[in-house]
Order: sequence, then structure tokens, then C-alpha cells
Amino acid sequence: MSYCKIYPFTFALLFLVTSAVTAQQNQKFGYIDSDFVLERMPEYSGIEQRLNILSEAWRDELREMNNEIRELEEDFETREILYTEDIRQEKLNEIEAKKRERDTYTEQKFGPDGEYFQQQKELLEPIQRKIFDAVNKIAIRDGYDFVFDRSEDFRILYARTEWNLTEEVLLELGIDVNRLGN
Repeated sequence: MSYCKIYPFTFALLFLVTSAVTAQQNQKFGYIDSDFVLERMPEYSGIEQRLNILSEAWRDELREMNNEIRELEEDFETREILYTEDIRQEKLNEIEAKKRERDTYTEQKFGPDGEYFQQQKELLEPIQRKIFDAVNKIAIRDGYDFVFDRSEDFRILYARTEWNLTEEVLLELGIDVNRLGN
């Protein structure tokens, strides 16, 4: 293989690497803490209260179910020696049916596709849309290439505070950052 064929390839590779490094140096990154923003939005406290009221009613129902199961189990334990094999099996089946009913109810209300998370998604979506729109407006206005969210789902191990856009997002949403307590 001759040097004439390798040299253009090497030059092209070097050009691509240099271009990629230069492009990376020109990129602008920022981040926000969406949980911090969300907690300071006036609409959020009302949504949080609605979800708490809703979930507390379901928790009360679950407590009643658990009490009923516990009573059935205690009754079974105290009378077990008096039962025939058929009645014993019938009582055990009744207890298991109540447990399945409770587990199904728990899954329907609090499972990943349950009513709680559906309600939460439905209620929070308009607020999250406002935050997203504010971030997009700031990112476009100030020329950011990437804006990350440093809330629970994503971890940034180090970030210079000069790239924190959280206050700008709050201002864009009309929330007075001077009145915020940390």
C-alpha cells in the first residue's frame, strides 16, 4: 500500500476529528431542576392536595380490607380445630379471595397503570407543558444546544451554577424568584 493512498485518508480522518472537537466546543449546555420549579408553581399545591385526598380515600378502603382479612385470619385461628376439613378449606379460600381482592384493588389504584398515576399524569401535564415551553423559549433565545433536567430521574454529578437555568424558567413562568425561600 502506498503512502499516497494513506495520506488523504489520514488527512480526512484528522479533519473529521478536528471538526467534531470544534463543534463540541461551540455547544452550549444548561440545566434546570424541574422539581424545584414545579413545587413553586401555584397550581401545583392544588393538584397535590387533590391527589392526597383521592389517595387517602383509597388508603382508607385498603385499611378496611386489611382489617377484614386480619379478622378472618384471627377467627380462623381460634376456631380451626372445630372445623371439618371442608369448612376449613372453605374458610382458607375465603381469606385468599379477600387477599386477592385487596391486591387487585391496590394494583388498580396505585399500580404503574393505576388510577393514581393516571390522575397525576392528567393533572400535571398542563403544568409540565408550561415548564417545557419556558425552557424551550429560554434555550432558543439564549442559544443553548442542550438543557438537562437535574431532578430525580437524571443525575448530573457536577454542574457549574452559571449554567443553571432554573431561575430563568421561574421568571419566564411569572414566578417571583426574589420571594422564594430556599
